[in-house]
Amino acid sequence: MEVLIAGSHGQVGQRITDLLAASDHGVRAMVRDESQVNEMEGFGVEAVVADLTEDVSHAVEGCDAVIFAAGSSGEDVEGVDRDGAIRIIDEAERQGADRFVMLSSINADRPEESPDALQPYLEAKLAADEHLQESDLTYTIVRPGALTDEPATGRIEAARRVERGEITRADVARTLVAALEIENTYGKTFEMIEGDKPIESALENLP
Repeated sequence: MEVLIAGSHGQVGQRITDLLAASDHGVRAMVRDESQVNEMEGFGVEAVVADLTEDVSHAVEGCDAVIFAAGSSGEDVEGVDRDGAIRIIDEAERQGADRFVMLSSINADRPEESPDALQPYLEAKLAADEHLQESDLTYTIVRPGALTDEPATGRIEAARRVERGEITRADVARTLVAALEIENTYGKTFEMIEGDKPIESALENLP
């Protein structure tokens, strides 16, 4: 499978890239700036420069799957988190890619329950999530709790709804990569936090 990682230079994206580089998949790491190419090629993968606010067709071309882990860090939630994600979704659909794994956020479907400052971001994520759900792509939408930089535990709690909690970026990356090929995640949207179930088992037993 040829996998495009949108947001490969981010904190979760680099962990995804490292995991996929050690797999049997072909990997294309999408970066926004030419200055990031050498760093991503250091993982042993192909790097492609594309801006989510502009044309991304050349990045998607020839890919079978997309993992979307990009984010604006609050600087352009409409341009990146909403419209950029929608642009990649539409391009994947147009070019015949089938699989799409989306990194979303817990509470994306109920932004009113979060602090005011977070609501525009969550509303942007929800719009992207809903666009993906309405597409013809085989999707999985992953909504983690608060992200930490602690070491991976390899264990999570995953369900349509979970209590608010934390999850390591490393375990989020592992979950996104694992979900690529676990059929029980196809067409599903779920939340996740730290837990006691091994990642693969948690995904294989999602309701």
